[in-house]
Amino acid sequence: MQVLAVASEIFPLVKTGGLADVAGALPGALAARGVTVRTLVPGYPAVMRALAPGSAQVRHYDELFGGTASIVAAEIAGLNLLILDAPHLFDRPGIYGDGGDYDDNWRRFAALGKAGADIAEHGVPHFLPDLVHAHDWQAAMTLAYMRYGNAHAVPSVITVHNLAFQGQFSGSIFPGLGLPDAAMSIQGVEYYGDVGFLKAGLQAASAITTVSPTYAREIRTREFGMGLDGLLEGRAADLHGIVNGIDTAVWNPETDVHLPSNYGPRSLVKRRMNRAAVEARFGLDNDASPLFCVVSRMTWQKGIDLLVEVLDPIVSAGARLAILGSGDHAMEGALLSAAARHRGRFGIVIGYDEPLSHLMQAGCDAILIPSRFEPCGLTQLYGLRYGCVPIVSRTGGLADTVIDANEAAVSAGVATGLQFSPIDASSLLRSVERAIFLHRDAGVWTSMQKQGMKADVSWDRSAGRYASLYETLISEE
Repeated sequence: MQVLAVASEIFPLVKTGGLADVAGALPGALAARGVTVRTLVPGYPAVMRALAPGSAQVRHYDELFGGTASIVAAEIAGLNLLILDAPHLFDRPGIYGDGGDYDDNWRRFAALGKAGADIAEHGVPHFLPDLVHAHDWQAAMTLAYMRYGNAHAVPSVITVHNLAFQGQFSGSIFPGLGLPDAAMSIQGVEYYGDVGFLKAGLQAASAITTVSPTYAREIRTREFGMGLDGLLEGRAADLHGIVNGIDTAVWNPETDVHLPSNYGPRSLVKRRMNRAAVEARFGLDNDASPLFCVVSRMTWQKGIDLLVEVLDPIVSAGARLAILGSGDHAMEGALLSAAARHRGRFGIVIGYDEPLSHLMQAGCDAILIPSRFEPCGLTQLYGLRYGCVPIVSRTGGLADTVIDANEAAVSAGVATGLQFSPIDASSLLRSVERAIFLHRDAGVWTSMQKQGMKADVSWDRSAGRYASLYETLISEE
């Protein structure tokens, strides 16, 4: 089985979030099940720099959305890639923008979709896909170009990683897409008079997946559907919730090169050296009080404003806190002010640092994830893997992957973290206070850590579900 994946980012080459981790890890998991995946990605500067000299050009365009372009085949970091080398579209800072969205993102990712559809129709040397798998709005137009072109018989899947990001553009761009007039309809790319890239992909796909079973149910409701709930409800029979996994080779506390001290479930005492490193990096007091962390974009969705609201009471309750992330400038400012008020108890690093995120999972007692909605989430999976107990809002994939430490779960020894609901500041504070109480019982806390570390957070089970879905779709054609 040969599958073409289309994605706007892929770890370890380019990453802004969990989409890159999924695009980078899923092909390897599928390979073990006899599925060959080649991933089409844009030729950003970081990708082009990683190309080996003499990489094979497998397709050329005299004109593709305003300039010449080519598709280059390459293997980089164990990934089997097809790279859209279009300097006029991708040779610039950032992935989606340099401090903001690029005005021509519609053109950039329409070009990615057109290239994906061309590969679906014609293939490249030694590769003709049996199925196309597009990720999020940036790749969704692949399926629209297939539908209105000559690759409409090739089965397709679109994965929604976050329905909040839809790729909605003015209807005035439609003539520039090169699609037939019939495509500008409610059954095509039209979306409330505009052009909706994600909407177009959801309409055209043979099947739709999203990244957790609970989120698959949530997005069919008005509360979480972001204006697409009607379409998704209408396609409920084709909608599948498949929880994400993580790359357990990259995220492995026993071998992680980013850690001062490696450890496993039977050697949790070795986490102390990592804890000391976190304390030093964030300027925190060295004491026995519980150490909580946050690794997140600073946005409304991620509930960081809720954390800002209760940060002072959390510190007063006896906890210490380390935060890594960036985003909303007002939230950043509020957290920086709090760090100044609580020196030694609260530290913050603005930005993103992959090695530091590994260290925090390996050295902190718990990770806070107060998201208002969360399609799947990966940080709680990293936390489980590293014995950093997740404290999560009860939504989406967070609800599907963390077993709450209620009395029954604690007594049975199956708890892996804490959930809270409703999703507001008061509930967040109560969950932190509950965690502080549980942390005082070393036996209970160690049991939660070990139980979390036993959880299967790999791609194995989920890859099996994707492979089965692919097989079904191909057999139906």
